[in-house]
Amino acid sequence: MKRIILVFSAILLLQSCRTTTTNDSRELLLWYDEPASAWTEALPLGNGRLGAMVFGGVETERIQLNEESLWTGGPIERANPEARENLDRVRRLLFRGRYEEAERLAQQKIMGYRLEGGIHTYQTLGDLHIRFDNTGTVSGYKRSLDLRQAIASLGYESERVIYKREVFASAPDNLILLRLSASEQGRISFSAWMNRPGDAETVSVIGNRMEMTGFAHHEGKGTRFASVVQLRNNGGAVIQTDSSLVVKDADEVVILISGRTNYWGGNAKEIADGDISRAGDSDFHSLKANHIADYRALFGRVELALNAPDTLNLPTDKRIERIQSGKTDTHLTELYFQFGRYLLISSSRPGGLPSNLQGIWDPTLSPPWNADYHININIQMNYWPALVTNLAECQEPFFDFVDGLRERGAITAREVYGCRGFVAHHTTDAWRFTDPIGRTGYGMWPQGAAWCSDHFWEHYDYTGDKDFLEKRAYPVLKEAALFFVDFLTEDPRIGRLVSGPSISPENRFMTPGKRSTSVCMGPAMDQEIIGELFRNCIRSAEILGIDTAFADTLGRMLERLAPPKIGSDGRIMEWSEPFAEADSGHRHMSHLYGLHPDEMFAQPGDTVWKAAARKSIETRLAHGGGHTGWSRAWIINFLARLEDGDEAHENLMALYARSTHPNLFDNHPPFQIDGNFGATAGIAEMLMQSHSGVIQVLPALPSGWKSGHITGLRARGGFEVYIEWEHAALKELRVKSLLGNPCRIKYGETIIEPEITPGETARFDSGLNRKK
Repeated sequence: MKRIILVFSAILLLQSCRTTTTNDSRELLLWYDEPASAWTEALPLGNGRLGAMVFGGVETERIQLNEESLWTGGPIERANPEARENLDRVRRLLFRGRYEEAERLAQQKIMGYRLEGGIHTYQTLGDLHIRFDNTGTVSGYKRSLDLRQAIASLGYESERVIYKREVFASAPDNLILLRLSASEQGRISFSAWMNRPGDAETVSVIGNRMEMTGFAHHEGKGTRFASVVQLRNNGGAVIQTDSSLVVKDADEVVILISGRTNYWGGNAKEIADGDISRAGDSDFHSLKANHIADYRALFGRVELALNAPDTLNLPTDKRIERIQSGKTDTHLTELYFQFGRYLLISSSRPGGLPSNLQGIWDPTLSPPWNADYHININIQMNYWPALVTNLAECQEPFFDFVDGLRERGAITAREVYGCRGFVAHHTTDAWRFTDPIGRTGYGMWPQGAAWCSDHFWEHYDYTGDKDFLEKRAYPVLKEAALFFVDFLTEDPRIGRLVSGPSISPENRFMTPGKRSTSVCMGPAMDQEIIGELFRNCIRSAEILGIDTAFADTLGRMLERLAPPKIGSDGRIMEWSEPFAEADSGHRHMSHLYGLHPDEMFAQPGDTVWKAAARKSIETRLAHGGGHTGWSRAWIINFLARLEDGDEAHENLMALYARSTHPNLFDNHPPFQIDGNFGATAGIAEMLMQSHSGVIQVLPALPSGWKSGHITGLRARGGFEVYIEWEHAALKELRVKSLLGNPCRIKYGETIIEPEITPGETARFDSGLNRKK
């Protein structure tokens, strides 16, 4: 690309490229003064199903495309046929302390074969390339992503002509749209073509359309895909070649992009053609208005402002560099928080698949970990912000997906363990396998379905939707709990019920013989998840007035369930025995599940478990913990639950400095989207928490966030919350009751229990005195 010259005369151009509305008090703009040179510098767009990464090149634009259901492979069965008959043998060895022998037996007789990378995998849809003619010296370059409108824009000046581009992914119209314009007529000339890595695609050009079709598969199993690109030109001419479309001297061009697969049935090409055809004669501005209205109905529910409005006027990548040099940046936190909400809206909409390890964005045929659905924290973390940041609808694909695991999960429960109910392990994919596969160190973990089921209860707890509880949540909760009714076994050493064989996800311990191993009985996370599952199931049955006998069974088993323990060193024990960790700085902190996302260790007034949790976190961090983006995000949530705002903020800054790409994507490394979502949830937890039946106001406010407000957060029990603070103290609180449930509010040491009728918004002053 020719040299980009930034000049003062471009200020007016930059102002004209902004797409924020006059009603919004603060700009929420990711922006850059040069094109993306790497994929993690490009700007993401998505309508929940169809994704794009926009590079913003001057001479050549690249728009990399994804469709959420473009997967190779198909349903598989990899259960080990010898698993069931060897389950008790492994347990006996573990109870006798013969850990290494038990792990070898579990690997040989319980685990199924791992899925090889790149075989059952998510893949890119391909790329649209646009090469522009007659690009001269460029000045005033700026590309941006407006989070308030979900529109990527680009502007620059060349030879006294101002060129602009706008790109967005429309959910109501199922299209990606790109508008190319110039300040003078007849100045838009380019050639456009499509391609894809590998050799699965066929490209054809018909009239003003390009069509790319293909079959992404492994051994004949996979998805057929199609992408259709249509050009609408105002002035000039469109010329067809064998493999491209050439535009000459147009005043303006609008490009419509569709993409489909046959994952859900039907003919991919016909459906993609239909998406283009349904846009009909609608002009760009009408399509844009449809998109903005749809998007803002979700995004506009929550507003966050920290300290005074931003005055730095720095590109986003330069802001990250400032943090890396030790500075702080409250506006970047506003931006990051809302970027997380933007990504959830853009990657997870009702009727589709849930957000995967990379959301919906990946440029390859073989992404890291197949861009699958890891269910030992990653997919759960993707949805941590959904309820609290007022995006409940975006969690619907996750519920549909987990519900879809039940059929295969019941087979796995029966064949592998001889149990009723349903079970899933550390990972799955678009084809919903549930068998334990791969190595015991990550795969011998039958808690995936149980953890996922908690999200169903949480949805009810926030919304009070009894129909959802009865028809969607309770069947999942009951079947997940039923598995553990059969799976739990008595530990003969203590007379308590424990889970196992299992692991503490991906971590290992040192045996008395100083050997590193992972398989055990009753790891802390298992016991915490099962306890939470049983409590949720019991409460659900009570609310619905059903299954009294089953609830009584769970209650009796809950009383016998081995609880987590605090070790002699003051830390929460990760395993049922005081083993040393093989890696004291491990990224997973699974034994702290009871602190977050559960609330066992986060009860108001409880100092013992909080102190033990804090010591566990401090030890992890002292040995290099939090070195992955999602792990650091979890730590932020932990510290928020411990009501330590400054430590939570310090870890938020560490996330920006060490685990954030220039386009704000989370860096595992490599890119993995869960850290974005986890940190967004963590910021919300710093400002408001609602577990244990109490709305806690500003529980972990950092000292550097002197003033601000947040509107639209949702609290358990059916409340919407507005908080304003000044001089690091509460100024005003508003609580809207959506259901009329009992309300408890805590700020500092003050607790009140106001009566708020359904639909009423109660206002409180800095002392929680009710205002008229």
